[in-house]
Amino acid sequence: MQTSIFLARLLGPLLLIPGAGLLLNPRAFRTLATEVLGSVTLVFLFGMLDVAAGLAIVLVHNVWVANWRVLITLIGWLMLIRGAARVLIPDKLMGYGAKYVKNKQVYPVTGGVLVILGLALCYFGYVASA
Repeated sequence: MQTSIFLARLLGPLLLIPGAGLLLNPRAFRTLATEVLGSVTLVFLFGMLDVAAGLAIVLVHNVWVANWRVLITLIGWLMLIRGAARVLIPDKLMGYGAKYVKNKQVYPVTGGVLVILGLALCYFGYVASA
């Protein structure tokens, strides 16, 4: 349980802050995403960071229970899969990402999901665990 609380405290703000940024300043995130998607090196580098972070979470927290802690496990697995895809098939993801970035409706939806997940993890990590 301590590992779950630690990871909730870590991941909560890491999801909440960029989610709020997406909602408050989508233009800046669109520019950032466009620049990243223009560089195979950056896509590969971010993929390796995702693999490392996702694998670290999965190794210490592969918890499949019917409560909030499964969110951490799912985030870890999704990061691992996303990172592997970025490393193994960067060209396909860059093409898909270029279309994704142009869709203006993506930003509020993605930002909203990140804010909700971030708030939930902050709640379980900082409030409910106290």
